[in-house]
Order: sequence, then C-alpha cells, then structure tokens
Amino acid sequence: MKYIGVHLDVAPPLAAIPEAAKTLGADAFSFCPIDARRYTDKHYTQHDIEEFKIACETLGYKADMILPHASLIVNPCSPDARKLNLSRMSLIDQMKRCDSLGLKMLNFHPGATLKEMDESNAIKLVAASINYILEHTMNVCAVIENTAGQGSNIGYDFRHIAEILSLVDDKSRIGVCIDTCHANAAGYDFSTEEAFCKTWELFDNIIGFKYLKGMHLNDSMRNTGSRIDRHAPIGKGILGKEFFSLLMKDSRFDGIPLILETPDPTLWKLEIEWLKAQSNNK
Repeated sequence: MKYIGVHLDVAPPLAAIPEAAKTLGADAFSFCPIDARRYTDKHYTQHDIEEFKIACETLGYKADMILPHASLIVNPCSPDARKLNLSRMSLIDQMKRCDSLGLKMLNFHPGATLKEMDESNAIKLVAASINYILEHTMNVCAVIENTAGQGSNIGYDFRHIAEILSLVDDKSRIGVCIDTCHANAAGYDFSTEEAFCKTWELFDNIIGFKYLKGMHLNDSMRNTGSRIDRHAPIGKGILGKEFFSLLMKDSRFDGIPLILETPDPTLWKLEIEWLKAQSNNK
C-alpha cells in the first residue's frame, strides 16, 4: 500500500497536524518538530504530546506513515565549529522530540560545504555528525535526503549518500529519503519508462532499496541536471504525470511515506486523489 501525504506547516497544537492531514485525504504526513528557521524552540508540553498521540491513533496514523523534516537551518557538515555544534545539538533535540511523540524517523539535509572544504571531507563530517547524534539519542532513525546540488550542497550524487551510509556505525538507525525534484535537478533521468527503470536500478546498486525510508514527491520546474531546486505541482513540470504514474504502480515504493512538497496547497487534495488513483490502477 502507498502512504501518500503532504508536508504541513500547521499552527499549534500538535494534534492539529494529523487532523489537517486527514482533511486532505492523506495516508501520511510530514511536519517540522521545531520552527524550520531555528535551531531551538519551546519544549512540548506533556498535554500536547498526549493529544498528538491520541489524534494519530484515532485517525489511523502509525509511526511508519509519518516522516518529520528537521529544521532547514541545520548543517551537519558546517565548516564553522559553532554552527556545526548548534546543528548537532538541534538534531539531537529534534530526534528526542520525535521519540517523545512515538515517531521513528527524522529526515534532514546532509548540508553544504560553503566552499570551505572539499566534498570528501564534508561527507566524512556528515557521517561523524550522524554517529554523534545517534550516540546521544534512541529509537529514531536518521534519514538523509538527497539534494539538487544547488550552491555547495552535498548529497546530490547517490555516491555521496552511499559513502555517508558506509561511515555510519549503527546501520539499523540510518536511512534515505529521495526527493524526486532534487534527483531530476541533480541529473538523474526519468524522462522515459526505460530511463525510470535504469535510474532506480542505479539507486539500488549504489545505495540500496533497503535504506529507502520515504520520498518527497515533487515535479520539477527546471530541466534535468539544472542543479536548481524548484518544485512544481504534480504533472506540471519536467517529470510529468507518466513518471508519477510509474512510481505509484511500482511495489518497491509501498509501505513508506510519500510526501508531497508541491508549491500550491490548493492542489494538495487533488494531487493526493490522483496519485491514489494511479496506485489503485496497476
């Protein structure tokens, strides 16, 4: 079964998040455990935690349907020692928040070199950050997201992610989230059914489907290999409806959260309905 959902920025309380997802007909959802532009935020109250858990249970959302997204400011390979420490402490805090809510995953970007170190050293630093974070948390899986390769971001190449995975000590608590717009922007070809099959075969050979914990479903405004991250509504970009139809019919993407981050919230309900229809029409 496909768990199709959306990333929600919903005002408190926490219980409003699964409630908002349900109104859209979503089987999954994502949210940021803290303000997306901050390293820290006010602590959850026990009341809010319990209300969130009750809402998820009542509405049928299990932990494997929910893929929280860490704040965007964190940089696990920051060349600035102070910001690196802030990023690590923030990710530890956000992992603990997820654990308190009964959730099992936290998705984050691998970071950027800011052109102050080479990619090889940045990859090693990301892995060191993840090892540190996992040592200071329990239960929650660290999920690395691929990037478009904009600026000095690392993680746009499947080989970057594979190397990070190889350097993480606890393989049971590490995974990958593939953003479809980012993959297209980074140069991975999905333009035909043959290209679709070849690219996912390449992913499996380099990273492995066993590490795939979730996906971000976004069409792309920019051409393949542009290295520019510009999301488009489903079927209104370079990837097109055929790509998403193939994805929905592919059983390798069953049982993981497939999260829309498309730019027009007024289309989310329709996008979810269309994707579900493709999944049911195998």
